[in-house]
Amino acid sequence: MRSDCYCGSGIGFADCCEPFIKGFQNAPTAEKLMRSRYSAYAVQAADYLMATTHASTRRNHSKSAILEWSKSNQWLRLEILDVSENVVEFKAYFLDNRLEGHVHHEKSFFRKEKEVWFYVDGEFYDV
Repeated sequence: MRSDCYCGSGIGFADCCEPFIKGFQNAPTAEKLMRSRYSAYAVQAADYLMATTHASTRRNHSKSAILEWSKSNQWLRLEILDVSENVVEFKAYFLDNRLEGHVHHEKSFFRKEKEVWFYVDGEFYDV
């Protein structure tokens, strides 16, 4: 298992995103949820990605599509560009199955309900 976290925090995966992905803890901030969701793509944790998507938008996502996208890409790094209480702008760098480089640039919106953060949706930017 990887020692440093996929999200680029500089902390070990076991002490950073893994406790959120495995359900031992809830992410305390929107940024931590964003980071853990990136790491979840890297480790193909589709159940976590579905569970942390807000109920109002979950129907727009498919577990099988999430799993396919996470498996068909090699996740290289996450760059956090801006953070407010419930918004995180980021760039996720990855290689597709043809080893072509891509950047996913998104401003993600989050909602906190009963002390639990959820991903609602995002604005996507052309890179």
